[in-house]
Amino acid sequence: MSVLDKVLSLRPGNTVARVGAGSRIPLLNPRELLRALARTPVALPCIPVQAKGALPGLLRAARAEDAVLGLACPHPLADRGAAERFVAAVHEAAVEAEHARPLFLQAGPVRVARVDGDALGPLQEGLFRVVDAGFTLVSLDLSRLDSYAAVEALNVLAGPVSERELSLELTAPASSGGDPLDAYRTLLEGLRQWKVPVRFVRVAEGALGVGEPDVELVRRLVDLAADYDAVVTVGEVGAGVPRALPTYVAAGVRKVDCVGAFERLALGAWPPEVRASVEEKAVAAGLPPGELLSVLEEQLPPLTQGARDKLEALCFSEAMEVVSALGATRSGTGSMHFLADRRGD
Repeated sequence: MSVLDKVLSLRPGNTVARVGAGSRIPLLNPRELLRALARTPVALPCIPVQAKGALPGLLRAARAEDAVLGLACPHPLADRGAAERFVAAVHEAAVEAEHARPLFLQAGPVRVARVDGDALGPLQEGLFRVVDAGFTLVSLDLSRLDSYAAVEALNVLAGPVSERELSLELTAPASSGGDPLDAYRTLLEGLRQWKVPVRFVRVAEGALGVGEPDVELVRRLVDLAADYDAVVTVGEVGAGVPRALPTYVAAGVRKVDCVGAFERLALGAWPPEVRASVEEKAVAAGLPPGELLSVLEEQLPPLTQGARDKLEALCFSEAMEVVSALGATRSGTGSMHFLADRRGD
């Protein structure tokens, strides 16, 4: 049995059910990749796909750098078919490219704003659809709730993820003053009591200070998360990405969600009048323009072949820098050999 065959046996059941047992794409639970890279100074790169035309460039960069890669759908609950279409598009692009490096698929962050039944019921239903679509990581943003409401919400929402033993990522409620880690501590302690497993604790880059990140705060959060068998994600990493990323890796961060230039590149693929329309609607909806683009893409005029080629090339270049800065170069083959040798552990 080849290394790839052994690694394919580790794919979660929900992913196999979606792409088929005959698929040769190693779509894995990021928990497995953390296990494989536990002793390596690396953070898992995760890039939001805001225009599906970027997929070939992102996959090509992962192959060129021999790297693991996460691809995020920012809008998995935009409509009933959004999650399925995203997974199908990634799988199709990976099959066409004969991609054989480990991938993981992230849904969200999904924003949770209320805890009443009218809000949680549809959210839970949507998360079941996300899991059935084949995602291996679900990210929930609880920053609009207080800590106790967040625990209450997760007692309802975590079921679809934990039942399938997939990875759950949480953005904690905003701090109400004092130690900024208090909200994380309260949330994680409450979830431990409810036996809700959390693998990733997410903090937005903007919460780490203006300019240079507060490295001491990051390290404290890394230590706190470790007490609950979790690791830290830094999310919404924007401009100047390659310069800042090694700092996060050195501080112990194990996953980084890189928006970086990808939002600008995705928007720039469309003509100015289309871009202006998306940006105007984004302001009205209170969303980042790139995130709204990922929702509206199928309603927009299709990109010309020249625009698609340019988007692919620019995303390839940007992703190469991200992967390298996170220490993920050569993480693909190394993690696959580790998992193949220890898949029964």
